[in-house]
Amino acid sequence: MATAVVLVPAYEPDEKLLHLIRDLDRHRVVVVDDGSGPGYADLFARAAGLGAEVVTLPVNRGKGHALRTGFAHLRDHHPGRDVVCADSDGQHRPEDVRAVADRLAASGADMVLGARRFTGGVPARSRFGNAATRLVFRAATGRTLRDTQTGLRGYPARMLGWLGTVGGDRFEYEVRLLLRAVREGLRIEEVEIATVYLAGNASSHFRPLRDSARIYRPLFAFTASSLLGFSIDAILFLVFAGTTGSVLVAAVAARLISATVNFTVNRCWIFGGGRARAPIVASTGRYALLALTVLAANVAMIESLAMLTGSVVAAKVLTEPTLFAAGFLAQRYVVFPRPARPVPPHRHADDDMGSRWPPRTASSPSAKVRRQLT
Repeated sequence: MATAVVLVPAYEPDEKLLHLIRDLDRHRVVVVDDGSGPGYADLFARAAGLGAEVVTLPVNRGKGHALRTGFAHLRDHHPGRDVVCADSDGQHRPEDVRAVADRLAASGADMVLGARRFTGGVPARSRFGNAATRLVFRAATGRTLRDTQTGLRGYPARMLGWLGTVGGDRFEYEVRLLLRAVREGLRIEEVEIATVYLAGNASSHFRPLRDSARIYRPLFAFTASSLLGFSIDAILFLVFAGTTGSVLVAAVAARLISATVNFTVNRCWIFGGGRARAPIVASTGRYALLALTVLAANVAMIESLAMLTGSVVAAKVLTEPTLFAAGFLAQRYVVFPRPARPVPPHRHADDDMGSRWPPRTASSPSAKVRRQLT
C-alpha cells in the first residue's frame, strides 16, 4: 500500500520546514508556498532539493486557500493517494504525522485528527482559545472533539474532491471542514499527539481578533438570530402590555410572533443548511413544545421579577438572558438535530464526494510547480 502524501502549507517558514521534510523520508511531501515572496525563494529551493514538491502561489491568500490548492494538486498528480496535512512551524513531530497516516490507512475513517492534550508549557492564549473553541463546537454541533484547531489531519483519497468544495480562505477553513463533516455524518477519528509550542508559538501567523471572529462565526450567527427574536419579542411585549394591561396576554402574543420568526431563521439558515435541514413537521412540533415550555417559564419569571423590581421592563431584560442558553441547547440537540449520513465504504476518489477543484479554465490563477522526482 502506498504511503500517504504529506501536504504542508507554508507562509514565510524557517528551517523547521526543512527539518520536517528530512524526517519524513518515508513520505512524499508537497509544500504549498502561500505567497511568501522572493525573500523565501532560496528556502523553498532547498526544500525541493530535499525531495519535496513545491507549489508556489503568487500572493498570500491564507491557509485554507493553500490547502485547497494542495488538494487539487494531489488529485491531479497523485490520484488515489491519501493525504496528511501538517504545519510547517515545528508543532508536528514526524512520529505524530506517521501515527495519523497509519490510523487513516487502518481505520477507513473519513477524517483523522491529531488531537493534542494541551499539557505542559502551552501559551495562555492557545490554551484558552482551544478550550473555548472546543466548548463552542460542542454546543453548536452536539459532537465532542478534543482538538478542533489541530492542523495535523488525515484524509483518504476519496475525500479530496469534497475538501475542495468547503469555503474559507484562512484559519476558519479547518473549522468549517469539521462543521460540515459533522453535519453530513462523516466518520471522524482522533489520534493523541504531543503538544508542541516552540518559543511561545511566536512563529504562528494566527491573528487573534480577525481569525477568531472567522472561527466563531457560526455561533455569532445563532446569537444574531436570537437577538432578532428577542428584539421583536421585547417590542411587541411592551406594545401589547400597554394596550391590554395583561402580562400574560402580552407575553403570549409577543412570543407567538417572535417564535415564528426565530423558528424560520434557525431552521433555514442557522441549524439546517441544504440537505441536512430538519423535516418541517417533526421540527415544528418539537419547536412548538419548546416554545410553550419557555413561554411558561418566561411568564412566571417576569411576573416574579416584576414584583421584586417594580418594573416590567427590568423583569423582561433579566429574564431573557437566563433562558437563552437553555433555548440554544434544546434547539441544537432536540429541535434541529443533524441526521446521520454515513459514507459508504466503497466510495472512490472520483465519485460523488465532490467535483474537481478548482475547475481548469483559462482564467484560473496559475501556480508555478517545481517538482523533485525521486
